[in-house]
Amino acid sequence: MFQFFKRSIAAVVLLVIPYMTWGHSAMFPDNYKFDESNNGGLSQEQRRLSANFQSVEFCLNGNAAGYPCRNIDLMAFFSKTSMGGGSANLNDIWGYSDPLTGAEIAIVGRTNGTSFIDVTVPDAPLYLGFLPSHNNGTSAWRDIKVYNDHAFIVADGFSNRSHGLQVFDLRTLRNLPSPGQTLSETAHMSGFGNAHNIAINEDSGYAYIVGSNQCSGGLYTVDISTPNNPRYAGCFSSDGYTHDAQCVIYSGPDSFYVGREICVGYNEDSITIVDMTDKVNPQQLSRTVYQGSRYTHQGWFLDDNHTFLIMNDEQDETSRGQNTTSYIFDVSNLNGPVETGRYVGPTRAIDHNLYTNNGYVYESNYRAGLRILDAANIASGNLQEVAYFDTIPSSNSAQFSGAWSSYVYFSSGNIIVSDIGNGLYVVRPDWNAIQNQILTNSQ
Repeated sequence: MFQFFKRSIAAVVLLVIPYMTWGHSAMFPDNYKFDESNNGGLSQEQRRLSANFQSVEFCLNGNAAGYPCRNIDLMAFFSKTSMGGGSANLNDIWGYSDPLTGAEIAIVGRTNGTSFIDVTVPDAPLYLGFLPSHNNGTSAWRDIKVYNDHAFIVADGFSNRSHGLQVFDLRTLRNLPSPGQTLSETAHMSGFGNAHNIAINEDSGYAYIVGSNQCSGGLYTVDISTPNNPRYAGCFSSDGYTHDAQCVIYSGPDSFYVGREICVGYNEDSITIVDMTDKVNPQQLSRTVYQGSRYTHQGWFLDDNHTFLIMNDEQDETSRGQNTTSYIFDVSNLNGPVETGRYVGPTRAIDHNLYTNNGYVYESNYRAGLRILDAANIASGNLQEVAYFDTIPSSNSAQFSGAWSSYVYFSSGNIIVSDIGNGLYVVRPDWNAIQNQILTNSQ
């Protein structure tokens, strides 16, 4: 009944006030408000890092240049004031590997635009340029994904109500006249205004805009197969607002759906799975809730077997007074996902974005930094922390500051981490130490 009223009210609002932006959340407020209190004083090493620092600092005895760590080395730090955009805070981050030059590029979201940093030489990052927000809107939320050598950017908030989809051709970074350029968007799509997030299925050439002022905040589908000419392709609005999503060509154990385009939406109070193969007639497969939910935020499949996913709830730490909690679901049956376990971390930090790669889970847990979890025993509902790098040394409290997100897919093995108030960290896991730790723990 509640869902019926939720959708009915949404329909009335869209009919009566068609030109107003959809609220940031159709159901619950996203309580994010940057809070850098209780940071404590900076150590001498951290003050040395406060501008730009380009020298490898190995994690020794739990410390790398004043930052708490385990099995992760600090390669470089780039302050937020050194990457264009003035002193604007950071938010989401993604990466691009140039297929022609091999360059590894950090694409860093800011409250007022997007910065591009060459991190190919990890201990000597190079600021390339800054792309201002479309129509110069500002907001805490900006999200970027990459497809076919192009970055696709959305932004949330009232001042971005005309932002739409910003497209930037990443190949132009090869031939800049000099570093530090102010860049211009390559193309733009105006079918929607502000949006909270974007998911791209690189195997299909479709982007899914979520949390926008269209489609009841649900999966607003865009054909990006021709990147500089994005086109509206369909909409899934039956479950209302989607905060984040992952969309794949399914290759999991649920044989009926193999080869179909499946989106997993994180919809504030549920994990909602949708078959998006037919863009004009999508089919909801399941809507899964879980005990103790407060704000179903984001998650990721463990691997391309599409059997398990791990997700985070952004408000359970603050509202329930619990340590960082990650939720494990068996999705062997797309019509009936089952929660199989929870990983409870060692701190009270709020968990934010997580991604997976090669059997590991990479969590950006705000004031507790980047945490790496071994998923070898996920079938038993267990995860084990094996490494971390903490960008706010003095506090792991449940506050909205610190590590927003990470990008973990560079072939070099280097990881980039966006810290909201500080800047860009380039780090590298010590895999020998991690494997030794796992071996020790198993004995």
